[in-house]
Amino acid sequence: MELKSIDASLLARMFLAGAKNLESQKEYINELNVFPVPDGDTGTNMTMTIISAAGEVSSLDEPTMTSLAKAISSGSLRGARGNSGVILSQLLRGFSKTISEYDELNVSIVADSFERAVETAYKAVMKPKEGTILTVARRTYEKAAAMALETDDFVAFGQAVLDEAQAALDETPELLPVLKEAGVVDSGGTGLLEFLKGCYDVVLGKEIDYSLAAPKESGRPMKITAETEAEIKFGYCTEFIIVLNNPVAQDEQMAFRDYLEALGDSIVFVADDEIIKVHVHTNDPGLALQRALNYGSLSKIKIDNMREEHQEKLFKDSMKLAKEQASERKQSAALAKHKEFGFVTVSVGDGLSAIFKELGADEVIEGGQTMNPSTDDLLKAVERINADTVFILPNNKNIIMAANQVAELAEGKEVIVIPTSTVPQGITALISFLPETSAEENKEAMVNAISVVKTGQLTYAVRNTTIDGMEISEGDYMAVGDKSILAVGKDMRQVIADMMDEMVDDDSEIITIYSGAEVSDEDAASVEKMIAEKYPECEVELHEGGQPIYYYVISVE
Repeated sequence: MELKSIDASLLARMFLAGAKNLESQKEYINELNVFPVPDGDTGTNMTMTIISAAGEVSSLDEPTMTSLAKAISSGSLRGARGNSGVILSQLLRGFSKTISEYDELNVSIVADSFERAVETAYKAVMKPKEGTILTVARRTYEKAAAMALETDDFVAFGQAVLDEAQAALDETPELLPVLKEAGVVDSGGTGLLEFLKGCYDVVLGKEIDYSLAAPKESGRPMKITAETEAEIKFGYCTEFIIVLNNPVAQDEQMAFRDYLEALGDSIVFVADDEIIKVHVHTNDPGLALQRALNYGSLSKIKIDNMREEHQEKLFKDSMKLAKEQASERKQSAALAKHKEFGFVTVSVGDGLSAIFKELGADEVIEGGQTMNPSTDDLLKAVERINADTVFILPNNKNIIMAANQVAELAEGKEVIVIPTSTVPQGITALISFLPETSAEENKEAMVNAISVVKTGQLTYAVRNTTIDGMEISEGDYMAVGDKSILAVGKDMRQVIADMMDEMVDDDSEIITIYSGAEVSDEDAASVEKMIAEKYPECEVELHEGGQPIYYYVISVE
């Protein structure tokens, strides 16, 4: 077979099939994390980024190349999560800019699109590193450019490009020693390859693996939509309004939303002092309704079996609710008291979130190692704050790139990202803020303050590996520092002691301990006493952080 041109309809199916294939390999990609800690999330971040774009693509009834390009670019940009997700969104953004200029694509145009995709992604990364998704993308483009001179057939073109992408991925350990030492290939590059494989399956005529048959009278295949994917896991589209007995506090609203997220997905949640509107896809609508009755009476209950109804209608319904949410969010921000400065911070754990709120954070987004918030999550938080300047504290190196994209999208206010890579750095940044000084002066002060904060985080290894010359066995306690593994062993207290030896020096003055969700008060107090006795010249503080995965997060300043 031969294929010499691709129109918007075919490209849309290719994109959705690529998204589906990436999602199917999500857990495998997560397991390719270099550090063997239980928080590998590259697959999750890339999947959620691509599914955000897939939702916009699937809403197009009759896509043109222009509308398709806009949907891919906008959806991936707003849904971008983590460094891998942001880079993927930039690849798609560059690709979309080129294809939007044409009605149909040939191999030369696609090769040009790949070139612009790679250029856009490399520019988005402050210090591009080879042996990553960038390398796989660049090698893919180089092969595409060469093949465009040899063939006009997408079947031959696509196979050659895929073979080169696989070869580039296989060679990433040779370019990045930490991959070779850990015995893995790059996870982001793997995600890109899986996406391209799904796209190519459609070129080969394998759409049947990625779409559902439409009713016979329609005469055309049903589009894969974000809702179709949800249908497989959660069968009931559930909507209702709670007429509140009393206004519900913000923290209780968040707890209710978290409960809904545990039941299903596609959450739309709009709240004010009188009502809460809820939309959720779940397999047990009764649990959602039962929890809702704690807050008031129910109205306009609507439960649709998504396995029996057309998915496009459901998608449009959810978009309508999302628009209502955006409108109410803007109204809420307008009613809030205007101020000069505001703060958005990312946190994980009730204790840490409470600390940020006490220090003046306006919006605390639950996220971090196991679930990176998207660019859109951060943007919505910024929009809710009625301030001239909003500072974002990502508190995780994997969230900084998503935060940087918010400045491009935010309207009517200045957004300043303080590149905090750990929660202790975020806390120090907030403490360093002085309301009587300018935004730029505060930015400089906060960046300087976080530069002297050292962070160590104690967790456990999920597999055997070797990193920085250290032999690590599954189940070992592992202390992760700002740039490397600080200590490994089978005795928690000894690993903590070794970690502290690496972090504390003659200039150290303050040691702050944040205990995790799995740590008892007695054990935390014992660790505090051990560290205080070992370093009597330092002030030692203990706080209940409540963070998952990490038994202790400890900072030294």
